[in-house]
Amino acid sequence: MFFFLPLYDDNPIGRAPVVTYLLIGTCVVVFLWQLSQNAEHVAYSYGMIPAVLFGTAELPRGLAVLPPWATIFTSMFIHAGWLHIGGNMLFLWIFGNNVEDVLGHFRYLLLYLLGGVAAAMGQGLSDPSSTVPMIGASGAIAGVLGAYLLVYPNANVHVLVLIIIILRIVTVPAWIMLGLWFAAQLVSGLLSGGGAGVAFWAHVSGFVTGIILLALMRPRDLALLRPPRTARFISAPPRQFVGRHTFHGSVPDSGSSRFGRRGPWD
Repeated sequence: MFFFLPLYDDNPIGRAPVVTYLLIGTCVVVFLWQLSQNAEHVAYSYGMIPAVLFGTAELPRGLAVLPPWATIFTSMFIHAGWLHIGGNMLFLWIFGNNVEDVLGHFRYLLLYLLGGVAAAMGQGLSDPSSTVPMIGASGAIAGVLGAYLLVYPNANVHVLVLIIIILRIVTVPAWIMLGLWFAAQLVSGLLSGGGAGVAFWAHVSGFVTGIILLALMRPRDLALLRPPRTARFISAPPRQFVGRHTFHGSVPDSGSSRFGRRGPWD
């Protein structure tokens, strides 16, 4: 058995990541609200459904609570379960605070939202007739990852690695971890043809958009491709890190609803 989980990176921040706090807080509040609602109804009412967005299908009157274009934005704050929101918020916290630090609050929020829009459109265009709701913040967070990679490709990310029964924390360069993540999304998207339960094309679209937006929106004095601050591939047991670090946050694999192909039309 092999498993890895990003925990934090080695980049300090110079300003409080208030927008990252706000985004995480909003997602958590919405998720807690979801727990008191019918999960399937929430997904269909507030998730982005390609066929509805492109006008080839309509939701039943009781579920059509928003214009289809608005669901591009509401879908970013809806999650399918504890693991879904937990993974998304972890990735946002690890990488979002550094991107917000270098871009500033407004430009960071704009990059996040535009990355989410690009992710929704990319996933929708991969299967325009799909009636499966796309939900989750991972497309927008993929945009943050793309921006992070352009500024901090050599930053070390401390990753919890489990190989069978061996548990270690290893420092891995961001370009390796995020590069492998992006490659996995691209290959999975090509193999799935857009029909999988995971929104691979949302991740690919958001990631590429984040790179482009960071290049266009960055302050003139912002240096790209920064060197590492710590040694690479250092390995230590988890107990050596207890109480020494504040975990910062990184990206899960979901973006589409957990609901199957059947929907409220059936």
